[in-house]
Amino acid sequence: MDGVKIYGLCLERLKHQITTAKSRAAGVERVLLESYNTGDPEDIIDILELYDVTERTIEQVTEKLDDLAYTVSVLTREKLQFDFTDEGHIGLFLSVDAPVSAHADRAKAA
Repeated sequence: MDGVKIYGLCLERLKHQITTAKSRAAGVERVLLESYNTGDPEDIIDILELYDVTERTIEQVTEKLDDLAYTVSVLTREKLQFDFTDEGHIGLFLSVDAPVSAHADRAKAA
């Protein structure tokens, strides 16, 4: 399953980034794994291949990114989320000390 690609995210690459981030994240709650250097919805759609987003607004793209983060979190067994960086770019973050069970609550609600 390592070679699997979900939209524009490669699980093998993410697992490597997670391992590296955890080894360097002493005392940090959240680590930026990837930044896409844009906050523009059109750019994010193209970069992450989110072509099934019906309305190309930041709200719709953010909703899609939340779903994508949930799916990838379940597959990697890590708490991942998309959020804005201090520079206003969309980035993928790893919550270092968060248990995966935080996503289990979402699965039960769905």
